[in-house]
Amino acid sequence: MAERDRTVDGKPQNARPRDALGRPLPYGEEGVERVPEDLQLEPDEAITEAQRLLDHGYPFHAHEVLEGTWKSAPADERTLWQGLAQLTVGLTHLLRDNPAGAASLLRQGEARIRHYEDEPPHGLDIDGLAAWAEHLLTEIARGEPIPAPPIPRLRLP
Repeated sequence: MAERDRTVDGKPQNARPRDALGRPLPYGEEGVERVPEDLQLEPDEAITEAQRLLDHGYPFHAHEVLEGTWKSAPADERTLWQGLAQLTVGLTHLLRDNPAGAASLLRQGEARIRHYEDEPPHGLDIDGLAAWAEHLLTEIARGEPIPAPPIPRLRLP
């Protein structure tokens, strides 16, 4: 049995390179730069970085940024960050041609962010994100390929 990749402190870690959608590539192939596992940005920085990654076609990496903030967020915002991460990984699944996984994550993410629609924190466009998720869910339900799904806008214009 092959040895598992591990961090310096012995924690299991998959060190294989990844493609733009976060899929593991064979060792030796060139992948895209990964988001550090311990990255924990402040909310405004995380939103800005996640949007930059989304705009450049890296929704999996945006999910990693948002997940880091979710893990360090105050208790009253964890559901928000979890929902945002689920929306971006839902887009990742859609781009990986996994509509069932995409639909599940989009529904969960939308339900979580809806708790913040009355007073959206950090300038987030909760209504716009929910409408974006609903649009994708409608398209997925049609059962036809979605060649170029729209990129979500995290903040209000």
